[in-house]
Amino acid sequence: MTTSSDEIHCYHGIGDDVVKKHSGFFGLLTLPAMVLLVSCVKPFGAGDITTPELPPQVVDDKAARQEPVAPEGAATQVLFGDLHVHTSFSPDAFVTGNPLTGGYGLRPPAFACDYARYCSALDFWSINDHAEGITPRRWAETQESIRACNAVSGDPGNPDMVSYLGWEWSQVATSANAHFGHKNVIFLDTEEGKVPTRSIAAPRDKLNKSPIGRPTQFMMSLMDFENREFYLGIQTYYDEIADTPICPKSVDVRELPESCLEVADDPGELFEKLEQWGYESMVIPHGNAWGMNTPPNTSFDKQLNRRYHDPRRQTLFEIYSGHGNSEEYRDWRSTGVRDDGSMYCPEPTEDYLPCCWQAGNIIAARCVAAGESDTECANHADEARQNFVDASISGHLTVPGQQVEDWLNCGQCEDCFNEPMDHRPMTTGQYAWAITNFDDPDKPLRFRFGTIGSSDNHGASPGTGYKEVDRVRLTDGLRIASERQAKYMMQDSREPVPNSISLEEAGDFGLNKQRNMERQSSFWMTGGLVAVHSEGRDRHSIWDAMKNKNVYGTSGDRILLWFDEISGDSPVPMGSEIQRSHNPRFRVSAVGAFEQQAGCPEHAEQALGQDKLQTLCGGECYHPSDTRKGIDRIEIVRIEPQITPGEPVGSLIQDPWQVFACDGNEQGCIAEFDDKGFIHGDREVVYYVRAVQEPSPMINAGGLRCEYDAQGNCIGVDPCYGDYRTAVEDDCTAPTGQRAWSSPIFVIPDQKQ
Repeated sequence: MTTSSDEIHCYHGIGDDVVKKHSGFFGLLTLPAMVLLVSCVKPFGAGDITTPELPPQVVDDKAARQEPVAPEGAATQVLFGDLHVHTSFSPDAFVTGNPLTGGYGLRPPAFACDYARYCSALDFWSINDHAEGITPRRWAETQESIRACNAVSGDPGNPDMVSYLGWEWSQVATSANAHFGHKNVIFLDTEEGKVPTRSIAAPRDKLNKSPIGRPTQFMMSLMDFENREFYLGIQTYYDEIADTPICPKSVDVRELPESCLEVADDPGELFEKLEQWGYESMVIPHGNAWGMNTPPNTSFDKQLNRRYHDPRRQTLFEIYSGHGNSEEYRDWRSTGVRDDGSMYCPEPTEDYLPCCWQAGNIIAARCVAAGESDTECANHADEARQNFVDASISGHLTVPGQQVEDWLNCGQCEDCFNEPMDHRPMTTGQYAWAITNFDDPDKPLRFRFGTIGSSDNHGASPGTGYKEVDRVRLTDGLRIASERQAKYMMQDSREPVPNSISLEEAGDFGLNKQRNMERQSSFWMTGGLVAVHSEGRDRHSIWDAMKNKNVYGTSGDRILLWFDEISGDSPVPMGSEIQRSHNPRFRVSAVGAFEQQAGCPEHAEQALGQDKLQTLCGGECYHPSDTRKGIDRIEIVRIEPQITPGEPVGSLIQDPWQVFACDGNEQGCIAEFDDKGFIHGDREVVYYVRAVQEPSPMINAGGLRCEYDAQGNCIGVDPCYGDYRTAVEDDCTAPTGQRAWSSPIFVIPDQKQ
């Protein structure tokens, strides 16, 4: 049954045995021998919108600032948004909001609306809580909150901000063949009767069980009595999920009970259900190359078919987020596959160290230190490498007592921009644009993705990339203050022995340790943005730009980018699919983002006051100066999609194909080029642009911060920890060039139609 937001839940009593049991985590030995607690809580709701509409002159100023640098004849305005935002309605966001482990407490959907309007000053955003935790009550409250956010936005024809409704379908498996990854589902409309009655989840194994037991919840409420409703509400939150039954299978969505949780096992079933609803929607894959969740050897090939891909809805690709960059393809693999399908650990290459290989190195070094023979140590190393491979994304657990420093830079794409932890090259944007499905030889199927960035923020904070400051507030991950808590929640406290163990022997670990969250802390980014070339600020204009793929992504800075094919009678914008009987010609124009000033702009201070801005934004808002950053270079990437089965992907990607140096002028950089080999190649070509700014500090841009020897080998790392070992004040910044990625232009020889 569904839990009402007015329903009260009461919890009673814990005793001395519970205090002693949990003293290792909390250090609570000073508590009285017997504690009796009685507390009543009700399920938290979506909250109330507390910010007013932006002053009209603030909105007008956004457009006015673009006009002096826009290309001649530009008929659209560039608007910036975030299409990937989580609130406390998401299970993982709710748990990481724990104040005792550095979280912020409850941050419901209304908080995200206020944040997007006054902190990050976005033009549009969408809510995308994990559907696995969205009960019918939470979905109804999500809709109400988004409608309320839009109601504050002023004239619907020219609003200060547009808020879209959606959820995340969050499918994860430990096998590459069963893993489809995460996809955001977003709807054009928000009105009742124009959106589904329920969100649609992936299978929710264990998500109806609280990761924090009831005794621990009591302990937390005693330690932080001011926030007791948060801790006692944990059980209420998960009870509500557990009490929501799974909808029956093989029933049309409109005939299902209103109070059940709807589940789609795979993308094909998700698309089928969206088709049954019939509402205008889009589906956006994201976090694709992020190895913490993505098993080795996961490939987009299994999704490029008419069962698992809907080219009408799945038109955009999130290339950058707070998990890093999913753009760049490489030929190396973290795991090898034999002819019989079994997996093995490949040897390192000059530019890549597989983590399975490093597992063997760790065990071999321990073995030698223990005085065992070279033969015995070599056998232990081989066993460690295979155990790591067999453990999929939890390979680190097969090396007892392992620490972040032991793994050096294994699994990393060292020459990629802001790569995710354990980069998976066969789920990158470049790989997706290069592959072809030949099931129907007369109608080969290809991904025609447009490119976006977004944040994937879990603190109800859309568009966190507006400033590279305050790592703890503006990135995800745990922030654990004490050594005792860190050992309990993240660190490997096992004895470092000179032999590996299987994952089964390692036993059951919590999610944080299964996914190596301790190492992931060096890869949390502030997140990206999606930019649209829109004819207006209204909901339909922005939606049309997204559906037409007249969009691009940025790494967080509000870089302006135009990319057009200009060989015809009129310019053809990014995202277009065109035919040419002659060589195409292109024009690129890129302008750097505004330098940021400290604090918040005057209109925000007048509307909200310093105290509210501190609570909502941490005292730091999007606050542009009149000075723009310079563009360092424009890079052109050229991809020839496969025209025969098995054609090697690496040879089809020319990155960069051309590079144009820029002088850093505030007015931006313009480049024109043509492809003299297009018509002779007699095949489709995909072209897209990277506009790269001059270097500036970015949080965690240094990743694990390797120390290199004279031969260029990583011999030590300086991680950015998510606990007490890295100071809260340390933003772990490193200089790098923020960038914008255009959507591609897909050019087909006219005889190939």
